[in-house]
Amino acid sequence: MTTNVQTKENAVGTDLGFDGGLTCAYGVSDLERSIAWYCDVLGFEVTYKLDDMAWCELKSPVDRVQVGLSQVEELKVEGGCTMTYGVKDIDRARAALEKQSVRFDGDTVTIPEMVKLATFYDPDGNKLMLYQDLQKA
Repeated sequence: MTTNVQTKENAVGTDLGFDGGLTCAYGVSDLERSIAWYCDVLGFEVTYKLDDMAWCELKSPVDRVQVGLSQVEELKVEGGCTMTYGVKDIDRARAALEKQSVRFDGDTVTIPEMVKLATFYDPDGNKLMLYQDLQKA
């Protein structure tokens, strides 16, 4: 089996001029409620808000990673990318979120000597995840 592996030198992406920023967007049913949740529960900060478009962007704790929230008439929470945030102590982070009544999907999963993972949801059911790198411990 032959695989066509592109190297950095011949990858098309090198011509696109990526600047290191990333914005991931979620559809939400109530923009104000979601802004409050992301700010109060996760500690994000509003970068800007466009009321006439029912859109806002929030600064996440990850450098140059923004979360966009768009209020939609018909919310459809489906698969897709899961924002996965690294934390120093997943048990502590999970306990703090559980105190805020954040809903988790089962127990924290441990892959020995590699990573711990915990999946949770925003008020509309958008999936997010925490990870703790066990190789750094």
